[in-house]
Amino acid sequence: MAKPAPDYRKLSIPERIALVEDIWDSIAQDAQALPLTDELRAELDRRWAEHERDPSSAIPWDQVRKELYGRGE
Repeated sequence: MAKPAPDYRKLSIPERIALVEDIWDSIAQDAQALPLTDELRAELDRRWAEHERDPSSAIPWDQVRKELYGRGE
């Protein structure tokens, strides 16, 4: 018998963000196991070229994180 899924909505928003970050970090550790399609490679190359043309358009992760954690508090 399968265990019922936990209700993640009972967690605060910062707790849910931390959980997602933990899950993402665990995926990133095994990223080599994921296939990189030609289409995805082309999209990554396009985005990187766009960033190199205008680095100021990027938002620093610290700022994004601060804005995310600042919501709902």
